[in-house]
Amino acid sequence: MHVHRHWDRSKGGEKMVAKSGSRCCCCCWFLGIIVVIAVVLAVVFTIRHRANHSDDVAPGSTDKKYADALKIAMQFFDIQKSGKLENNKIPWRGDSGLKDGSEASLDLSKGLYDAGDHMKFGFPMAFTATLLSWSILEYGDHMDSLDQLDPAKDSLKWTTDFLINAHPSPNVLYIQVGDPETDHKCWDRPETMSRKRTLTKIDADTPGTEVAAETAAAMAAASLVFKESDTKYSGTLLKHAKQLFDFADNNRASYSVNIPEVQSYYNSTGYGDELLWAASWLYHATEDKTYLDFVSKNGDEFGNFGSPTWFSWDNKLPGTHVLLSRLTFFKKGLSGSKGLEGYKETAEAVMCGLIPDSPTATSSRTDGGLIWVAEWNALQHPVSSAFLATLYSDYMLTSGVDKLSCGDTSFKPSDLRKFARSQADYMLGKNPETMSYLVGYGDKYPEFVHHRGASIPGDANTGCKDGFKWLNSEEPNPNVAYGALVGGPFLNETFIDARNNSMQNEPSTYNSALVVGLLSSLVTRSSSVESFK
Repeated sequence: MHVHRHWDRSKGGEKMVAKSGSRCCCCCWFLGIIVVIAVVLAVVFTIRHRANHSDDVAPGSTDKKYADALKIAMQFFDIQKSGKLENNKIPWRGDSGLKDGSEASLDLSKGLYDAGDHMKFGFPMAFTATLLSWSILEYGDHMDSLDQLDPAKDSLKWTTDFLINAHPSPNVLYIQVGDPETDHKCWDRPETMSRKRTLTKIDADTPGTEVAAETAAAMAAASLVFKESDTKYSGTLLKHAKQLFDFADNNRASYSVNIPEVQSYYNSTGYGDELLWAASWLYHATEDKTYLDFVSKNGDEFGNFGSPTWFSWDNKLPGTHVLLSRLTFFKKGLSGSKGLEGYKETAEAVMCGLIPDSPTATSSRTDGGLIWVAEWNALQHPVSSAFLATLYSDYMLTSGVDKLSCGDTSFKPSDLRKFARSQADYMLGKNPETMSYLVGYGDKYPEFVHHRGASIPGDANTGCKDGFKWLNSEEPNPNVAYGALVGGPFLNETFIDARNNSMQNEPSTYNSALVVGLLSSLVTRSSSVESFK
């Protein structure tokens, strides 16, 4: 289009010049050169424009790459399900963990296994539910266009059913099924587990604010997802969310301190972020000003204002900053919104840190442009950052905000989206290894994923100890763990596809929630919903 416009204008110029045929020939040559320059500039601009936007998708259309990846990513939730399976589509999975919770006379058979093992850790599982809920609330229409909304809601409910049963009374929450020390001495299929499944709980005597508050956030967010389709279930979730928030707030103590055994697996660095996160979700679910007042009053103590950090299962602050900035975009006259300014400003600082050309851009990147913060599960941070960037971009577009100021430089919503696409594309194979880190997507992906169920043939009659032959096997996994997002590359962008390389090659369920959110946001372009209610 740019080429044609310039040609039309140039032709007009030539016609005007041609009519004054008595003018000197050098003038014609001069104008001819101008025309050629204009055409060359137009072509260069068009090529650059297309290069910059070739990965974007026109409003209303679907990007097949992200659509295909989303359909694959959604399958990992089914692979990770515990309990008596319903409509099971995974041929190598079956019923498992049916007696989980029995020692406390509870049914904790549902829920999701954490990673490549058979543990159920309540802290990251609740985060999975919160993120999956957020993804559905923001981009459920995108999922629905690909027939993925119902599977997403089914996987969410499978998780929240577990969380409801794990909360038998207001101040009691079961936060773990299985003993990791015992579990990790085995390499077996979940269907053949025979060891004792010990339970860990928090209560008024042994509180754990982080996990209680994260579970409250999950319940509150999920209550919005099911508000129209299952009013009774939504009400049950909200009741649990309120009770758990009160439990978390009135009994402030770190679960990592009170239950030191968790430190080797999901050690928490503090509970203030979970309290703000939970209160934010409860405000969205209830519009009860009490929760808005909570985040306003406690922001200076817990909000880490002005210091952007990384969104993860442990640190909810960047998610909280973005979620509360949503209110400043869409609820202009909101009473008490002045207390949200610190959250909005810090959300902007997070975004400015992500855009590569920003004067405050983070240096935590590989040479190929991937956000890189930690060796273990390296892909969590780029995927979570990209998800937040797309959300913020959509908030800006929907509310008519056309620029983000980073120092003395301004950026557009499209710059945030471009960053998000770069992280997604790297994950899907645009990297030095040409490796798709999303298992099952593309031509080249990890074949030796550190995952017990995937590594053992479905018809193998293996026990706890003799199953280690499958861990040590030099053959690729007999079962493909479709949708698993493995840990990812080292800082030097190398990756070793080995089954015993759990640092790089073990998937996690909470990663899947982040991936589903990111891919759902990129499937097509549309405006944000202004309210979840």
